[in-house]
Amino acid sequence: MTATRLDPHVDVRTLVDALRLRSEKQPDDTAYVFLRSGEEPHESLTYRELHEAARTRAAGFAATGLSGQSAVLLYPSGLEFVRTLLGCMYGRVTGAPVQVPRHGDEVLRLRRIADDSGSSTVLTTAEVIRDLRERFGDLPALAGLTLVATDGVDPASEPRTPDGDYGAPTPPAPGDIALLQYTSGSTGDPKGVVVSHANFLANVAETDELWPCEPHGAVVNWLPLFHDMGMLFGVVMPLWAGIPSHLMTPDAFIRRPARWLEAMARYGGTHTAAPSFAYELCARAAAESKMSGVGDLSRWRVAVNGAEPVRWSTIRSFTEAFAPYGFDSRAMCPGYGLAENTLKVTGTRDDREPGVLWLSADALRDGVAEPVAESAEGAVPAVSSGATVAGTRIRIVEPEIRQELADPWIGEIWVSGPCVAGGYLGRPGASENTFRARLADDGSGTTYLRTGDLGFLYDGELYVTGRLKDVIIRKGRNHYPQDIELSAEGAVPGLRPNCAAAFSFDDGERERLVVVVEADGRVLNSVGAEGVRRRVHDAVRETHRMIPDDVLVVRRGALPKTSSGKVQRRACMHAYRKSTLRTVSAPATAAIGGEL
Repeated sequence: MTATRLDPHVDVRTLVDALRLRSEKQPDDTAYVFLRSGEEPHESLTYRELHEAARTRAAGFAATGLSGQSAVLLYPSGLEFVRTLLGCMYGRVTGAPVQVPRHGDEVLRLRRIADDSGSSTVLTTAEVIRDLRERFGDLPALAGLTLVATDGVDPASEPRTPDGDYGAPTPPAPGDIALLQYTSGSTGDPKGVVVSHANFLANVAETDELWPCEPHGAVVNWLPLFHDMGMLFGVVMPLWAGIPSHLMTPDAFIRRPARWLEAMARYGGTHTAAPSFAYELCARAAAESKMSGVGDLSRWRVAVNGAEPVRWSTIRSFTEAFAPYGFDSRAMCPGYGLAENTLKVTGTRDDREPGVLWLSADALRDGVAEPVAESAEGAVPAVSSGATVAGTRIRIVEPEIRQELADPWIGEIWVSGPCVAGGYLGRPGASENTFRARLADDGSGTTYLRTGDLGFLYDGELYVTGRLKDVIIRKGRNHYPQDIELSAEGAVPGLRPNCAAAFSFDDGERERLVVVVEADGRVLNSVGAEGVRRRVHDAVRETHRMIPDDVLVVRRGALPKTSSGKVQRRACMHAYRKSTLRTVSAPATAAIGGEL
């Protein structure tokens, strides 16, 4: 059966409506497939089966008094997460997805999110419950939480009403909360972004307008499903489009990146999304002849590259590496988004090449985007994150005086539109400041989401330059940490992408610049920790004319990162200041930091 397009103005008002319509229009079509080890199908769901499973769970939630309450969703990537997520939406349970803990710190994060969301119930699987009790059973952080396994529910055993219904509660309204999407919490307690059904539908409709899913399309997703990008591209967008989604675990990809592209070829994948480092890992694997059996990638239409900012070198190396396999360079679609806007803000359309501007490095340090020739001395590339669609609008603002900046000045990115979430749960002050900002000279009453990201507009397209709080300022000039990190990564052959964090802080006497580099055993054996430290130190000094005060080398896995693999600079800075970073060797300190 062929997928049918849904109209958010006519057919659906919530994701529950979308699921119901799919079960009516395409009952026996495959909705989701879970790939064992990221390769072979292990379990699948049709739309009819998913609809029945969601209604069954919703009825169970109603019977136990959970409807109208909140619950933590603690699931590994797999189909039980999909069943329960939609069951919560059907049953008007406010779900708060959380990563399954691997160590004690993540148990504490689970507890903070449970307390913040007002949840004493944790919905999960029987296997996760056994694992938690074996590994963390004596931790006080788990005390008082009721762990409920949802994977033992049998629809045939559930009581039904005379009309055959499971007794599920009244379906949700568009303004009802669909989800609490928690931020990383790298500098403090995580904050719950309140996402409504209307927010979800607006975002997925905009995503479909930007990157349309054809009737015979397919999604392949390895991103964690509790993360906003993994959830929207792995679960919500396929449901909206009526095309199958093939899911694998993040570990399956990290252990062997070729699995992702092999699945794209084997299952006819047309749409996928990942941070920039994932494409770089694949390009490096291809350079090392580890991608020879990938297969035909000619059906691939949309490869969303969602990082801030996207690296031009990564785009170029990936497209060149996989062109022989049929990958069309127009399929590389850089985009920009954040949980506070449900997800997507802008994106590059799939019928054009990724856009790049070459900018003056000196002008960038002064907060100006000045285009220059690629061959110009000091020219640096900036990749376009595309434009907005539908009702989303962007302004570039000077945050201190709240005035819109003219091109080509760099400022904070402000967003308005139907995808902007309702705020942070239980944090009226933070919500007012972040979600309801107003321009000083605008009397229209329009409110904006302050993203905390810096960028500029050029010919109507957004270019992201960095995080407002992460910018390193020396002698009144801006230095972007991702540029320093890129220099660090390129200083030593064999360093993996996304392996460095650069940050600065005031120690009470002066501003200090610190670079932390993550190195695996192969690099440490060939170069040594001191060799890595010295090469990184010299690369930053020569390229950016700044002398790092400290360069630290840590082992692979020790650098703080988000669930989607992005480096957490501020968490790294706090760990550095508390001396809790596990360094390979003691840091060597430069005599004087600063600009040359």
